[in-house]
Amino acid sequence: MNGAGGTSGGIGQFFLGLAMICGGGYLLLNAISVTSSFGLGSRLYGVGMMGSQWGITGGMIMIPFILGVGMVFYNARNLLGWLLAGGSLVALIFGVIASVHFHLRNMSSFDLIVILVLLVGGIGLFLRSLKSMEG
Repeated sequence: MNGAGGTSGGIGQFFLGLAMICGGGYLLLNAISVTSSFGLGSRLYGVGMMGSQWGITGGMIMIPFILGVGMVFYNARNLLGWLLAGGSLVALIFGVIASVHFHLRNMSSFDLIVILVLLVGGIGLFLRSLKSMEG
């Protein structure tokens, strides 16, 4: 009878490793807090010219978006309108993603060790279950 992955490996190791991966991954992701500094007045991109530094805000990105949408509604075949609207949306999405900050919450060293043992040990068991037990 074939086990996990079509090999003669252990099905018990497979499910135990999978459960450990899920538990450790959940605890690790639950310990990460995500914040964002995004707002229509916040600086998304910094541009430097001739020694001066100024920023492009979310509101500034909305101006070409509005112009592009107006051009598309006036003439749907207007390539410049589609480029303005699409490019502004892409810039806005990249700006929002770039303003996201990840922080690991305070935890004891025991908590971190348990999380890492569950995650890495589960990966080891999972991969070992896919290996053939013969010879």
